[in-house]
Amino acid sequence: MSRTLGDDFILPRLTPNNTPFFTAGTIQIQFCEDCGHAQHPPDEICYGCQGTNLSFASCPGTGRVESFARVHHPVHPALKDHVPYVIAIISVDGAPGCSVQGNVIHCPPDRVRIGQRVRAVFEEAVDPDTKQELRIPQWEPDDDA
Repeated sequence: MSRTLGDDFILPRLTPNNTPFFTAGTIQIQFCEDCGHAQHPPDEICYGCQGTNLSFASCPGTGRVESFARVHHPVHPALKDHVPYVIAIISVDGAPGCSVQGNVIHCPPDRVRIGQRVRAVFEEAVDPDTKQELRIPQWEPDDDA
């Protein structure tokens, strides 16, 4: 799959906390093993109980559009040929109360709707500096839902 926002657009900088999300090829959400709280972005402490007993779990890779923005004006020169595009907040199935951000692809921007069911698809890229293989989550309509 070619990259949604182009091969020249900035790749995520990996940290110990976000590496599973950007490399696994599945939707990895951080959960607190003490209170069960699901959170994204991942952190070193639980947003629910302030505990530090955290781990990642694979979620089904489906969700619901909670909010979105249609981008018509490029915020970076590398994006001028890619507008309009949609950035959405997706509530993740299997992670109650947890939402992630991503592009909605394979759907005309004017057809994205709040409440729309979506599924994760992954763009593959290699970080030119670290040579780390990335699998960047994007979202497409889930017509089977």
